[in-house]
Amino acid sequence: MRAEIEALVESAKQSVGLLRRHLDFDAATRRLAELNAKAEDPELWNDADAAQKVMRERTELEDRLSSITRLERELDDAVTLIELGDMEQDQTAVSEGEEAIRNVQAEAARRQIETLLSGEADQNDAYLEVHSGAGGTESQDWTNMLMRMYTRWAERRKYKVELVDIADGEEAGIKGATLLIKGHNAYGWAKTESGVHRLVRISPFDSNARRHTSFASVWVYPVIDDRIQIDIKESDCRIDTFRSSGAGGQHVNTTDSAVRITHIPTGIVVACQQERSQHKNRAKAWDMLRARLYERELQIREEKANAEAASKTDIGWGHQIRSYVLQPYQLVKDLRTGEQSTSPGDVLDGKIDPFLEAALAQRVYGGGEAVEDID
Repeated sequence: MRAEIEALVESAKQSVGLLRRHLDFDAATRRLAELNAKAEDPELWNDADAAQKVMRERTELEDRLSSITRLERELDDAVTLIELGDMEQDQTAVSEGEEAIRNVQAEAARRQIETLLSGEADQNDAYLEVHSGAGGTESQDWTNMLMRMYTRWAERRKYKVELVDIADGEEAGIKGATLLIKGHNAYGWAKTESGVHRLVRISPFDSNARRHTSFASVWVYPVIDDRIQIDIKESDCRIDTFRSSGAGGQHVNTTDSAVRITHIPTGIVVACQQERSQHKNRAKAWDMLRARLYERELQIREEKANAEAASKTDIGWGHQIRSYVLQPYQLVKDLRTGEQSTSPGDVLDGKIDPFLEAALAQRVYGGGEAVEDID
């Protein structure tokens, strides 16, 4: 086996071994056996909340243990394939084995990033809001593009996406929207996306085909569960009802079923028009408000003043965390980590994991200096 292939194999083995040690494979295996025994106990199912916690932990452990076992098996199979290829002088087999090893190493690296998701709410579902900045139709169209990007990203990860609230633009696009993203580690992965996003392109709405710059803001906060208690005084809130927007025809809501809650001490506003029932929308809006207040408390606790400021500053120049340039060249650049992509089309189609991984690693490990923006 050539020296470069041996080095590749050794590097992949180290990556998978790091995953095994970080998880404490033997202890995790014992814990999974305990959870399986609990799941088989009929008494557990008398308490739905307790059963849900057990099943959630069991599913997570099963996934992490099985992924490590699978990666070790795929690495062994790839090494065997390369050895057979060398013996039979079959370069195709050797190349296939090398590619398989690189795939193992790439997945191991992704799994290592995933182990950084150890925050109190990282495993929870997430609300993701997008809001247009100044600029009218241009900004509203960009906001719609961002909503689609995050929807596609969530779908690629097999997450479930629900549209909780949306405000249509006057001519095109949207003024804002709230998505509910459901899936394991949804908040942990998406939380670094909060901030202002900048788009540069030739405007499809400009008859003179001039280049325009648009801004939109993103805000991500976790769905909270029964482990987290957030008390809200109803006297601190203003509750408004309004008519839900619809697609027209029979889908138009003719009653004031949508609900908006304003938390007066903090100025936080949430709205829900997902359900036809005002009662259900009101309950969902209270859940969203508790989640927003919890996320705010997390920021204070973690002394992430810069993250909080990003959501409260103007949606414009000087505040962006990422720029997406479509003209005169094509480049997406994150201004916190320096992560780049020369394929904006892929990024806008939901392929944003490299940006999330880089931002997450920077948040956990620190480091990184201010990155110069692009024109």
